Amino acid sequence: MDACIIIPARYASTRYPAKPLAVLKGANGVSRSLLERSVIAARQVGVPVFVATDDDRIKAEADRIGADTIMTDPECRNGTERVAQAVQRAGITAEVIVNLQGDAPLTPPHFVTALIEAMRGGMGVATPVLRCDAEALANFMADRRAGRVGATTVVSNRLGQALYFSKEVIPFTNAQTVVDGIVPVFHHVGLYAYRRAALDAYMGWDIGSLEKLEGLEQLRFLENGHPVQAVEVTAPGAAFWELNNPSDVPLIEGYLARMGID
Repeated sequence: MDACIIIPARYASTRYPAKPLAVLKGANGVSRSLLERSVIAARQVGVPVFVATDDDRIKAEADRIGADTIMTDPECRNGTERVAQAVQRAGITAEVIVNLQGDAPLTPPHFVTALIEAMRGGMGVATPVLRCDAEALANFMADRRAGRVGATTVVSNRLGQALYFSKEVIPFTNAQTVVDGIVPVFHHVGLYAYRRAALDAYMGWDIGSLEKLEGLEQLRFLENGHPVQAVEVTAPGAAFWELNNPSDVPLIEGYLARMGID
């Protein structure tokens, strides 16, 4: 299936300004920017990769690492809007457009290929979900106790379609709901695959109340009755976490070292 990856990257993040340029140390003390690590992860999929940004400093970093850049407007309100504008401006004709958000350098390439394969079923939007283990759930809970807005959870119906995404831990979980070590919480991975028609529809909708409250762009699809397929993925022997706040840097650096990623 014809596909490409677009990495939306903006400088003026509210919670973490200049985040794409944040430096992360990997195994053996190798330092790379978050943008470089995201591009490296994307290139492993084997499809064309573009960086979509509105900032010359991010473009300069993309140029340094040899990544193709599409310039977009500062008025883009989230990654999906930036990807949609990049597709239009660059005249991208790929059947499937993958939005690999630039704050998830630990994304395994098989997460992306699983989404592309899932799109063969004809859906308009798909996104991966990863069942939390005890360590991931503890990280979620630590963020909540500290009052930090961190990673996202999701609940789905029996057809595998997302019912809701939240910055809270959903569904309700305590010691009694974890049976035989199985955690009933799914981490939403910040990664999307779209067909062009879904992107075009998205740009015609206003921001809804739930999207505004949660700060989650994917809720615009659900609020307008557009299904989002939740594709369950696994990461045996690996760890996954996004860089949402400066406090996530040592956590991700520890995972990079543990996984032997330079």
